[in-house]
Order: sequence, then C-alpha cells, then structure tokens
Amino acid sequence: MLKRAMTFADAALAAPTPEAASEGFFSSLADLGASYLQTRIYRRPIVTLTSAAHFAAGGIVSRIAPETWRAGSPAFDYVCFENNPLLEAIRGGLTRYRFTDFAPRAQRRYGTYWEAMSEAGIADAVCATSYGRHRTITSLHLGFHEPDLSPDDALAIQLAGLMLTERLMTFAAPPTAEEEVRLTDRERDALAWVAEGKSDWEISMILGLSETTVRFHVDNGRKKLGAVNRAQAVARLAAARML
Repeated sequence: MLKRAMTFADAALAAPTPEAASEGFFSSLADLGASYLQTRIYRRPIVTLTSAAHFAAGGIVSRIAPETWRAGSPAFDYVCFENNPLLEAIRGGLTRYRFTDFAPRAQRRYGTYWEAMSEAGIADAVCATSYGRHRTITSLHLGFHEPDLSPDDALAIQLAGLMLTERLMTFAAPPTAEEEVRLTDRERDALAWVAEGKSDWEISMILGLSETTVRFHVDNGRKKLGAVNRAQAVARLAAARML
C-alpha cells in the first residue's frame, strides 16, 4: 500500500513549486479516472466556521476543473455555500475522508448535491488535509468520474494525498502581523483554565494572581480573538488549535 502511495506521490514530492506539485499529483492519478483537483494553502480564520468563511480564507493553489466550475455558477455556489456537508470534516480536524463519507449518494437529500457535483465531473472525491503552525492548513480535493473507487485505491490515494499536503506545507508563508493572533502566555493560560470551567477565583489561586488580574488577562485575550464573550473566545482558541 505504501509503495503504491509513493508511486502516486513521487512527482509531487520532487516538484519545485506548489502548482507543479499539484499538477504532477493529478497526472499520476489520470489512469484511475481523476477528473478534478483543488489544492489550497490557507490559514483557518478565527471566526465561526461557515461555508462563506471557509471560502473567504482563499489560498487556492491549483484548480483543475471545467471552465464553468467557478464562484457565481449555480452548481458551484450550491455545493460551496448552500449545502456544504464537508464543514463537519473540517470542524473535526480530519486528515482524510471521501465526499461520500459526509454526503452519501444513497440518501435522497443529497440528490441535488451530487447533481451539482456532476457539472465538475465529480462522482466522488478523495480528500487529504494537513494542519500546521499558525493555523496553516493545506488541503487536497481529488475528484473522480466514477463513484466506485475501491477502498484500497482510496486509501493509497489518501496516503499519497497526505504526502502532497505535507509537501504543500513547506511552501506556506509565515503569518503576517495581521494574520497572527498574539496572545501572551498569561492570556493563553487564563483562557485555558476558563476552558476547564474554572472560576476567576480558582484561576487566581492556580496562577498566583489576583482575581482582577485574571479578569484583565481573560478580557484582553477575548478582545484579541474578536470574541463577544468568554465562551466564544474558548471556542475560537479550540478551533484554531491554540489550547
């Protein structure tokens, strides 16, 4: 299995640019019926994860798809904004999955979803995602003309896809000052104890600070995260893997 995955990933691992890595990977899967590719390098925004926020994060490296498959087209907008079951995988931090894991073709409620996907030549897709520092995410969506990709083929492709996304991670730029949320150690510690359900008094005892100082650090951290309350601040820290 690993040897086969390496065969799929060889071109990507040797490529000098993220675009070349993506396109080389797609070419290596042509014989298995690959019909679509999208690769991204982006930072997970510290906002509630919605279809719009996920799309707005940008970072498209390569998209190999029909010319009509783009934002503004009815089918594209439907699967990206109106009915995007893949958000569940992103929330869960999954590193590999298939579209059909979250949108089973046998379920009637996904009929329109798959009809829209067919406009991009996608009957199923294999996904791989890597998570790096500073909320960096690299991802691969690799679509196939036919929905009956075997479990062994899917696993080999996913393993190769993870090699590709790890390769893409090496091309990620460091965060700008605007992109990076800079919490002090005290702010992070105080919010971490808030996440554990501790009161300000309990946190003050744990950290050896006054309650007023604890409230100061918690509130500063909350403001930096753009959260309206402590619960949202903790949720955003967790979503960004900063806890």
